[in-house]
Amino acid sequence: MTNLHLILLSILQGFTEFLPISSSGHLILFSKFTSFPDQGIELDVAVHVGSIIAVMIYFWREILEMLKGLWKSHFLPDFKISGAKLAWLIVIGTIPAVIIGLALKSYGLENLRSAKLIGWTLICYAIFLFIADRYGKNTRQTNDLTIKDALIIGFAQCLALIPGTSRSGITITASRFLGLQRREAAKFSMLLSIPTIAGAGLLVALELFKEGNIENLNSAIHGIGYSFLASITAIFIMMNWLKKWSFTPFVIYRLILGGYLLLSAYGLIS
Repeated sequence: MTNLHLILLSILQGFTEFLPISSSGHLILFSKFTSFPDQGIELDVAVHVGSIIAVMIYFWREILEMLKGLWKSHFLPDFKISGAKLAWLIVIGTIPAVIIGLALKSYGLENLRSAKLIGWTLICYAIFLFIADRYGKNTRQTNDLTIKDALIIGFAQCLALIPGTSRSGITITASRFLGLQRREAAKFSMLLSIPTIAGAGLLVALELFKEGNIENLNSAIHGIGYSFLASITAIFIMMNWLKKWSFTPFVIYRLILGGYLLLSAYGLIS
């Protein structure tokens, strides 16, 4: 992999990870619409790790509060302490992804890397996002979430294993259906990404070490750095945008891109 390929790929991942437009879908499409080869799932996961580092830095106050809450509650499920409650809600929301992700690992997610599938998922989940954002209430914050809410969002996150769905998009959609305010929905979605992507990144790192492929490992490390820089920029843009505006521009973008992919896939345009 050339350095230019790695930089472009990492920047693309960083800017699309926290926007509800599917970073994994864009990473797959990158190789299909350019002369660059498909980088594979391993590097996809590596550049995602750069994104969660950006999340941890941007939300360092919330993470510090969670750590303090866990320490104060002796790492027991105490939902009366706000920090501990948020930490346990994230743990609970992660459980479905861990179970279903491990179950599907043997199936081979490479089978899902098609432009046609991405086109359909972009359009379908854009409609769900629009409905949730348009008609969902703006009355709840992350501290108002319950165990049931966390599980609903967690199971929704599992749908992101299908490229084009968008992990952030589907969790934000579920959160908005549950009445979370836009910025709160985006915040919980980003915090929920930390254990999920960190776990996937650890598995990929172990595989790279076992393979002993220093070149792939070196590319992954550089990809993490480039992705971090793009991700932290995207988070600032996203959180500031949601102070005044809705998710509608992202819905429109998904519909346009999804429509183009389907027209191309079915041979209606060249």
